[in-house]
Amino acid sequence: MLQPVQADHGKINASGWGILRGLVRQTGLHDNKSLPQNYTPALSIHQMPDITIFSNRLKKNFRHWTKWAKRRNIRCYRLYDRDVPEFPIALDLYEQRAHLQEFETGWQIGEEEHARWVEGMRHAASEILELPLAAIVFKQRLRQRGLAQYEKTGCKGENFIVHEGGHLFIVNLEEYLDTGLFLDHRNTRRMVQEKAAGKRFLNLFAYTGSFTVYAAAGGATRSTTVDLSNTYQDWARRNFELNGMDLARHELVRADVFGFLGDATGRCERYDLIVMDPPSFSNSKKMSGVLDVQRDHALLINQCLKLLSDGGELFFSTNLRSFNLDEAALATHSIKEISGQTVPEDFRNRKIHRCWLITR
Repeated sequence: MLQPVQADHGKINASGWGILRGLVRQTGLHDNKSLPQNYTPALSIHQMPDITIFSNRLKKNFRHWTKWAKRRNIRCYRLYDRDVPEFPIALDLYEQRAHLQEFETGWQIGEEEHARWVEGMRHAASEILELPLAAIVFKQRLRQRGLAQYEKTGCKGENFIVHEGGHLFIVNLEEYLDTGLFLDHRNTRRMVQEKAAGKRFLNLFAYTGSFTVYAAAGGATRSTTVDLSNTYQDWARRNFELNGMDLARHELVRADVFGFLGDATGRCERYDLIVMDPPSFSNSKKMSGVLDVQRDHALLINQCLKLLSDGGELFFSTNLRSFNLDEAALATHSIKEISGQTVPEDFRNRKIHRCWLITR
């Protein structure tokens, strides 16, 4: 069984996830005793918006994006991306289930009113997507500051398998802070597969190993998948096995990336293709220090460049909105931002991440 998630991977940054469970049921909200102790309503306006505004937009998006996805054989994609200001949510479809995320606005309303608003959105999504209400999972994204760590959701959840790019991945929409497959890097994974033939591949801050699955399918001769979390290493191993990968050629390494890079450089290891998607911030107890991607990215990139063969390539990505790449501090001049290619069409938020292709 997968263990509770920890904040050691690429996408957990200065935002945590607090899951709202038991608030919205088909029978409705009965009293405040059903609210988690740490529940904080994240949306508020003076009058609750008419849910039909959300329903109409979701219907329109559903018609458009389902046709778009069918033509491309895409089964997991974003249907709604904060399109309407009064409904600051994202809705992702994972085949026959949906992941509904509310983004914190700082506005305030009563808990019961907010819960009814959430219930309305879940029912609308259930009707439009023609899915059972139980298949619409809701999470509330709460902002945390300073050295605050990220708590597990406290929900059991269910593991299920989804298809992407001809590959299989384990996903869980409830039990963990994230789902196991970041849809905003769908294009990047495909690009890695296209470049992987005959290459030695390194995946840093690897999360559940999806980039490695694509690299192996593209013909990588060997790979190393590095993450500090036992949970993610186990999850990645299951993804590898699910896709029939040879674990003798595709090794999993549980390590602090800083330490791994230092050791690998000392051993004069070489890779032809590297993916590095670090968290914006992490102060995991397992790490030797605190990771700040803005402060530390030049060091991390330069360490990767030492491991690259001549002409080798590094995909470097971050979802820190305020990020500035310090090109002058990098030991190469071959740096190209490719965010316009890596952010998928179904993401209305074109700044969901930024990505560079850096060549030695």
